[in-house]
Amino acid sequence: MLLLCLGARPAWSQAATAPEFGRLPDSARIVLMPLDVELFSVGAGGVAEPQAQWTDQATRLLRDSVRRREASLGVTLHETDLKDDDAVALNHLHGTVATAIALHHYVAPYALPTKEKRLEWHIGADTARLRDASGADYALFLYIRDSYATAERKAAIVLAAMIGLAMPGGIQTGYASLVDLRSGDIVWFNRLLRGTGDLREAEPAEESISALLEKFPR
Repeated sequence: MLLLCLGARPAWSQAATAPEFGRLPDSARIVLMPLDVELFSVGAGGVAEPQAQWTDQATRLLRDSVRRREASLGVTLHETDLKDDDAVALNHLHGTVATAIALHHYVAPYALPTKEKRLEWHIGADTARLRDASGADYALFLYIRDSYATAERKAAIVLAAMIGLAMPGGIQTGYASLVDLRSGDIVWFNRLLRGTGDLREAEPAEESISALLEKFPR
């Protein structure tokens, strides 16, 4: 995990901010959680199969993109002493909560009336351990899933189109959350959802990071 400050440039995404959150304090310290990335291939029947080599490659490219941003801002990276098991547990919890936000905050039929479209979500009090281990005030979580149609799937898509049926190919989904480590509250959230992009290549991976960090609070 790395301590950093991040900038962003506009791209396709949908960002939201918690009602009581305005901007990051100038002295705020942000710890970057290990990137939660997984890539899949989609076969002719639509079954997604994890691809470890693609995932490793994409994780390196995405991490390099973050490092380049840090360098351009003159930010020093700092390791944290949080145990790997604790980091994995927090990442898993974030992925679950972020998926719920993507459904209930962005998809109108599933909106929760009690929230009234407010970003009021948290990942629990376990963030206190991360705060103690890192000395940070906030944590940035990045969750990314991407899938790619195989040649067989692409052929099936073409055949289906010929008879008037629509079959999906690959899809890229990403969530970025800024979490207040004092409370566990998610104070800023961004969703990326599209059928384009390729995290296995450097330039598209760079663009995906830009999309995820669009309107990052500064």
